[in-house]
Amino acid sequence: MVEIVKADGSKEAFDESKLLRSLTRSGASGELAGVVVKDVKKRLVEGMSTGELYRDAFEVLRKTERPAAARYSLRRAILALGPTGFPFEDFIAEIFKVRGYSTETDRRVRGFCVEHEVDLIARKEGKCIGAEVKFHNQIGIKSDIKVALYVHARFEDIIDKVKKSGGTCELDEGWLITNTKFTSDAITFGECSRLTMIGWTYPKEGNLQDLIEETKVHPLTVLTTLSKREKDDLLRNRVVLCKTLQDNQSVMHKVGIKEHKIDEVLKESNVLCQP
Repeated sequence: MVEIVKADGSKEAFDESKLLRSLTRSGASGELAGVVVKDVKKRLVEGMSTGELYRDAFEVLRKTERPAAARYSLRRAILALGPTGFPFEDFIAEIFKVRGYSTETDRRVRGFCVEHEVDLIARKEGKCIGAEVKFHNQIGIKSDIKVALYVHARFEDIIDKVKKSGGTCELDEGWLITNTKFTSDAITFGECSRLTMIGWTYPKEGNLQDLIEETKVHPLTVLTTLSKREKDDLLRNRVVLCKTLQDNQSVMHKVGIKEHKIDEVLKESNVLCQP
């Protein structure tokens, strides 16, 4: 049994079936997934990090099937939206839009006690959701019980305004959304207090990975045909989505991407965004 080191520093036994599941979920064929697993196992050594394991698997996919490589890199592509977190707020807002919500970002909302800055407000069919969008740029960082407590308290103050002072409440419920994971205490508190929480793998159904696959909303950082510099240039111009590149190719001209490469980017993006 070979132990690997996870992003949070803990260790676990290498699980071939877990790697196989993530590869097939990315769209790799059974044959290709088998080839990747075989290649990774040849390089596997005691104490290898999950990051090293990912890089080995990604390189095989990238050379063989770029769309599968892009999907496989999705979690790390979202980390690359940093460091400010604002592109991640825009990314989450787009997921809500595709699901039929109207959205606003960075709104100040008055509570009973104080005014609060709400990262995202989403409205649909008379329902209004306020969300704290918590971005982390490292996989090993988790949103803990302190985060869940303060998010719950903030939205309770906003919702309490109508109960204690009359008038109408802008929000019906508060959510906590993050691109990484939650600690077990945070999950226990969220379930007890009925705080809706969405992370990379939580809840079991309807988590962030599920929502991305459902809506086909992909960050441009997932594209293997763009260099890091090109991705950073686009992000600085508030371009976050693959879809934006499809709808407005001029943004790629603006940051100096050559015509022949634009064709490659669009081809990859079209495959990723297909319903």
